[in-house]
Amino acid sequence: MQDKQLLIFDFDGTLIDSVPDLADATNTMLKQLGLPTYSLETIKKWVGNGSRVLVERALVGKIEVAAGDLTTKEADYAEQIFLEAYSNIETSKTIAYPDVDSGLKQLRDAGFTLALVTNKPIRFVPKILQSFGWQDLFAEVMGGDSLPTKKPDPAPLLHVCEKLAIHPDEAVMIGDSKNDILAGQNARMDTLGLSYGYNYGQDIHDFHPTKTFDNFAALIDYLLTD
Repeated sequence: MQDKQLLIFDFDGTLIDSVPDLADATNTMLKQLGLPTYSLETIKKWVGNGSRVLVERALVGKIEVAAGDLTTKEADYAEQIFLEAYSNIETSKTIAYPDVDSGLKQLRDAGFTLALVTNKPIRFVPKILQSFGWQDLFAEVMGGDSLPTKKPDPAPLLHVCEKLAIHPDEAVMIGDSKNDILAGQNARMDTLGLSYGYNYGQDIHDFHPTKTFDNFAALIDYLLTD
């Protein structure tokens, strides 16, 4: 994809495995509320739509939250407990996936512009970026609450393109979930899927990304040689 200029990456499930920390914060919240806790594998299927949806799914114990399952007051209260628990994690279990650190630097050195668009609340993003030494890698960073809408809405992707004065035709959305692929498709840009992340138990191939990879090294090879 040497004809592309801008690579827009998802964060959780694409560059980093943050589920252990998210699961710890979720179960801390549930314990405080006197509710049952869940395994890491169960919570992993609830991650990807931002903190509010994760909290709602945990409160009802399922991925599909129906109208009437929760009141706004209940969800608001639980989300505040979750956000505080996540903020107070002292020893992070979040790690970068294999080859991500070196791969991002290879792409930057090859002349690509890199951006980050995540559904994670923006307040948590800079600290994580700094912990990996990635704070200077991305020309633009967007969180799930940076705009009124988040992925799969194309608005964050189009906002990044506008800020960087790069046409969507020259951009690629790269992620592990249907939200990433649908956001890229809605923005009318090419999409690259990664099969190893968090996608609610669904196969990323089902959403028809332009191309799919099973590991980050294969993605890098494709971007640098195609």
